[in-house]
Amino acid sequence: VKEVEEIGMLLPQVEESVLSLAKFNSMVSLAAFFPFKSAQAALENMNAISEGVVHADLKLFLETNLPLSGKKKPSLGVSDAKIGAALQEEFTISIQTGGVVAEITRGVRLHFHSLVKGLTALAASKAQLGLGHSYSRAKVKFNVNRADNMIIQSIALLDQLDKDINTFSMRVREWYGYHFPELIKIVSDNSMYCRLAQLIGNRKELSEESLESLEEVVMDNAKAQSILEASRSSMGMDISPIDLINIERFSNRVVSLASYRLELQEYLRSKMSQVAPNLAALIGEVVGARLISHAGSLTNLAKYPASTVQILGAEKALFRALKTRGNTPKYGLIFHSTFIGRAAAKNKGRISRYLANKCTIASRIDCFSEVPTSVFGDKLREQVEERLSFYETGDIPRKNVDVMKDANGEADTPVVKKKKKKQAAEEMEVQAEETPAAENGAEETSAKKKKKRKAEAEVQAEDAAATDNGAEETETPAKKKKKRKTETVEAEETPEIPVSEKKKKKKKEAAD
Repeated sequence: VKEVEEIGMLLPQVEESVLSLAKFNSMVSLAAFFPFKSAQAALENMNAISEGVVHADLKLFLETNLPLSGKKKPSLGVSDAKIGAALQEEFTISIQTGGVVAEITRGVRLHFHSLVKGLTALAASKAQLGLGHSYSRAKVKFNVNRADNMIIQSIALLDQLDKDINTFSMRVREWYGYHFPELIKIVSDNSMYCRLAQLIGNRKELSEESLESLEEVVMDNAKAQSILEASRSSMGMDISPIDLINIERFSNRVVSLASYRLELQEYLRSKMSQVAPNLAALIGEVVGARLISHAGSLTNLAKYPASTVQILGAEKALFRALKTRGNTPKYGLIFHSTFIGRAAAKNKGRISRYLANKCTIASRIDCFSEVPTSVFGDKLREQVEERLSFYETGDIPRKNVDVMKDANGEADTPVVKKKKKKQAAEEMEVQAEETPAAENGAEETSAKKKKKRKAEAEVQAEDAAATDNGAEETETPAKKKKKRKTETVEAEETPEIPVSEKKKKKKKEAAD
């Protein structure tokens, strides 16, 4: 590349100038060209570039033609960032992958047959087409998900067959119901009804001789007898032979579809036992196949966390709950499992979370194990069964009781449980004996407390009597004024007694 302007290169006028060979040659010139030796070598180089690996031919070409020694260090433009990172590790030069490189690469691809001498546009297009076919063929041949694709297509066809058989059976019921309407109430199964419509035909021709053939289809003598009696007293309309022929042909197609569905289900069971035996043993072939189909492949399912597997198939409900800030769904496709159907309403969320965890483990074992085996799936199924019984009854299985340990690290066996019960009973008896003594001790302590309180009260009274003389010094001025007032009032109320009268009183007391 002689000269290039990064900002101007992105303008529409400059992008259009790349289409012109003369203008493009003024900017870019061919320095070196190394053709592939064969188509096989071209395919090997293409596979290496798609995987981000530097092939030996590419490395030799760059080492030969890049000016590594010089004052100005060259810059290598690479269209793919993955191979650019690999080249950066191999060579100590600057790698450019974005911006101008894409436009220059587009121009080189467009004018490649003109830059290389002796190469025509027709030969270049044929070589590109052949290389593209061989590359795509190799990718399809070595697809890691080729076994998963069979399961995905089988479960999709199985679901479609269920819908079609149901629709066609309802059409046979309506069509043949004009002639024999009582048969709809007697027979409820769709495939059985179609076989009976094919067998009976005109109801007026039904007799005692055809009772055995009716029993073979219905597998019940009483029901066959009721069909025969209903045909004699039916209120249906008469039907022409050509209409009966069309009804019989259509019912024959529905019966063949039902039989093919059974064969397809057996084929799906065999494929699941080969591809994902643990997942099939844990949750069933149909539900496991639906999980693989919804995830896209077994590898994608193995990459999912358990929380994603739990709500796989309920994406609409999840996003609606997140949008409206409501309750998120508890389960998706795993709702069709027998475990969730057997669980109580309050335990459905808990068992679905536990089941999704085990499904994730089983899918990872199936994806990364070399030898397919269902040993792990059977063990995981036993664990889910035990957890379901624990949720329903609250009892821990016997084999798990022997393994459990208490907080002290002792095995919580039945023998240890009996010892613990005895120890607890002895402790209760000791506590019962200690309670009367504790009550007596409590009474003694209360009496001692009363005595202490009396002694303290007496000491406080003596202290108060001793401190009466100095009360005036310690009391506040307000209290002193009150005391003085009371003393003056008492002095006014008690009159003074003369001295002579006092002496007379003393003499009388002495005489007495």
